[in-house]
Amino acid sequence: MTTATAAKPSWLTYGAILIATIAVAYLGAQISTGSDGAWYASLNKTPLTPPDWMFAVVWPLLYILMAAGAIMVRRAAGSYEAASGALGLYFAQLIPNLAWSYAFFGFSQPMLALLVLLTLWVMIIAMMAGFWRWSRRAAWLQVPYLIWVSFAGYLNGFIVAAN
Repeated sequence: MTTATAAKPSWLTYGAILIATIAVAYLGAQISTGSDGAWYASLNKTPLTPPDWMFAVVWPLLYILMAAGAIMVRRAAGSYEAASGALGLYFAQLIPNLAWSYAFFGFSQPMLALLVLLTLWVMIIAMMAGFWRWSRRAAWLQVPYLIWVSFAGYLNGFIVAAN
């Protein structure tokens, strides 16, 4: 059996990317209470904290860019196997992405959440580097994600310091 015939069908990879991304987005949204939660509402926050509606707009856009980049990498590589390193990093970074919501909102542990966020930040950089090999456009699509997670680090760090 040749590598081409042993490769997973593209629809399987695309489906896995979309299902994993949508699942993480959905589960994160379920735990993220925003200002509705008494604990979060009681925290001292930076004046630069965006209103809740902004998170509801930004995150779906970021998830779309993330998934689009992963799909572009799969297409450029020709198979999941060829891009397994880059796509593995994509799937792996979804774990701390979701874990942050649980650490921060679910467990009310901003310091733990900040550590998770630092892990996520490093994993985004690694994912971007992996994407770069296959599609520079896919890597560039992750820049807004990296910027937003960096900003989230500032917001989270402020909460750790001020509370």
